[in-house]
Amino acid sequence: MFFQQIFEEKLAQYAYLIGCQASGEAIIIDPMRDIDRYQKLADKNDLKIVAAADTHIHADYLTGLRELAEKGIKVYASDEGGDDWKYEWLKDSTYNYELLKEGGLFSIGNIRFTVMHSPGHTPEHIAYLVTDGAAADEPMGLLSGDFVFVGDVGRPDLLESAAGQKGVMKSSAEVLYKSLEKFRELPDYLQLWPGHGAGSACGKALGAVPESTVGYEQRFNGSIRAATSQQEFVDFILKGQPEPPLYFARMKRDNRSGPKVLGSMPAPRHITIEKMIGEVRLNQAVIVDTRDRTSFMKEHIHGSLLSPMNKQFNTIVGSYVEEDEDIYLIISDNKVEDAVRDLIRIGLDNIKGYATPDELKAFSEAGGKLFKTDTIDFAEVDEYMEQEGTHLLDVRKKSEFDEGHHPEAQNIAHTRLLARLDEIPKDKEVLVHCRSGARASAASAMLERAGFQIKYVDDKVEPWLEQHKWSGAN
Repeated sequence: MFFQQIFEEKLAQYAYLIGCQASGEAIIIDPMRDIDRYQKLADKNDLKIVAAADTHIHADYLTGLRELAEKGIKVYASDEGGDDWKYEWLKDSTYNYELLKEGGLFSIGNIRFTVMHSPGHTPEHIAYLVTDGAAADEPMGLLSGDFVFVGDVGRPDLLESAAGQKGVMKSSAEVLYKSLEKFRELPDYLQLWPGHGAGSACGKALGAVPESTVGYEQRFNGSIRAATSQQEFVDFILKGQPEPPLYFARMKRDNRSGPKVLGSMPAPRHITIEKMIGEVRLNQAVIVDTRDRTSFMKEHIHGSLLSPMNKQFNTIVGSYVEEDEDIYLIISDNKVEDAVRDLIRIGLDNIKGYATPDELKAFSEAGGKLFKTDTIDFAEVDEYMEQEGTHLLDVRKKSEFDEGHHPEAQNIAHTRLLARLDEIPKDKEVLVHCRSGARASAASAMLERAGFQIKYVDDKVEPWLEQHKWSGAN
């Protein structure tokens, strides 16, 4: 049996290419939308992808199932979870597909996949027990999707906090508790292959180790260990979950109704800074500047968003750019393809053009008009807060805010800002801070674009909070 875990760092996502070397056939589990990389990997190993399967309707990226179905590849998806959580784009379609329920079975060559309904993270969630039929008649591992991770379990609050279904958070946690009772019945020796690793927003304490075993997780997984009773588990699992990025709601919607068929990757044009500024003004488009925050604050095109090409790129752009907006990038030539892949994975396909940081610098040196964001530290925050007409905005997670904050600070997580702009005063100067300055820099750029008067706080918050002895009680 061929087995390879494929890791996407920015979304901390694992896909799996599993192949039968006897038949030369392979399946891809939980594929992303840029399916060419899976096909290249299969070709390299003399395999042909004949099937693809999802574990659930994802919230953090667009599935690649539809792209693969368009190529005639058979796709498998859940038929559990009730009428509200069906793969609507598959029903009555002409695609080659099969909908699966608890106990369902299918094979790729000698490899058998048995369906395990594992709701809680989502109602329709399924996991796959994998049996290498050429060597054994019992499963060797569990493709657990977002059910059980290394060190954590899939968060059950997203249907309410991300998808907007009111009043289902507690009941989803109770369902997840029941699913974990089924997990406890599995053999300890089974390998566990999760859908995400450390850094994913689909849980709060995911481990960085890429795989585990069922027995190890039963003994040492903090969330599973908290399941000594249903109420204790519900209280534990719902406490401290980070605010989901705004784009999660779109991913749920599109993965259910059907992602737009991409076909080929967008190819943004290399254009001049002058042309970019003109096109952005004409089309009310958005510029995403991928430079570091210090360079951006010193000079940038007015109205640009800031999102460096790091692990937060998808989260920031997905939370600050609307799905129908045209996008222009300030980015190095060698990073354009990576950025395009990152954006199409979260349904932002309208990537029209780009220019490089060197070209932006040359534009400035030639007299082109760029803008600066005022940058301050926390000593200056103290001075400004003594004045009228100043508003302090803390863009950390609520769990961080609750541990300690300025008594007059407003807290809105940076990933939720775009939906709550009307809560921020436009008649005051807004001082924007986070823990270290990284999240606040992106938030400051977005707020400036929205017309707010901003001072960006580029400083570490912990020494300041300790100095003033501000705790979560304030």
